[in-house]
Amino acid sequence: MLRLARRLRMPYLRAHAPEVLATARAQRWDPAEALRVLLAEEIAGRDEATIRARRKKAGFPAGKTFAVWNETASSIPQATQQALRTLEWVDRHENLCVCGPSGTGKSHFCEALGQAAIDSGRSVAWFAIDELGALVRRHRADDSITKAIARLTRVDLVIVDDIGMLPVGADAAEGFYRLVDAAYEHRSLAVSSNLHPSGFDELMPKTLATATVDRLLHHAHICLTDGDSFRLTQATAGKGVKPLPS
Repeated sequence: MLRLARRLRMPYLRAHAPEVLATARAQRWDPAEALRVLLAEEIAGRDEATIRARRKKAGFPAGKTFAVWNETASSIPQATQQALRTLEWVDRHENLCVCGPSGTGKSHFCEALGQAAIDSGRSVAWFAIDELGALVRRHRADDSITKAIARLTRVDLVIVDDIGMLPVGADAAEGFYRLVDAAYEHRSLAVSSNLHPSGFDELMPKTLATATVDRLLHHAHICLTDGDSFRLTQATAGKGVKPLPS
């Protein structure tokens, strides 16, 4: 049987077969039940492998999830948080814009949503806006930018983090516009920014900003964060590092 499982490329069934078959003999399972359990192990193993591969491919920066998220500390209303965590908006190809000062949980919330999306069987890609600029430069030589952007939008959710932290170059502005345009009404985008999207004309040419924001906000949920920086608060309370022995 193990040889057949190897031939059929069922590594998880093969790994669990000795234990499952021993249990089946000891408890006198019906053969159909033993087969069902073995196939269930194979399916579970494949699902876990798919999630691991999607998580790695997504390119998350920090591995932050809702397991370490304090929803009561966030200025985003808890009802809004819960509604967004259902990810129904992703299935409707709607967008999310999380805007507010640095340190108020924007990136953490977006990454946690992305991690949850992968856990639920969806696919995700994470970018900083300067990475979009690098992509544009890389594909401009052979005029394959459109195809490159199309590949980005094959996932269910694209997250672009920290818009407004640094000046946006011409290539990055073009890449962001192309991404928003390609995803419009076909895929969901989640954007975190120090600026409200209405202020994106401070970062990129006004005409390009207007066209980008028009498409981005047409089907978008906007969450505004405020308050003191979580990082600064932890640092001033002495919780940013492990205390040294005195």
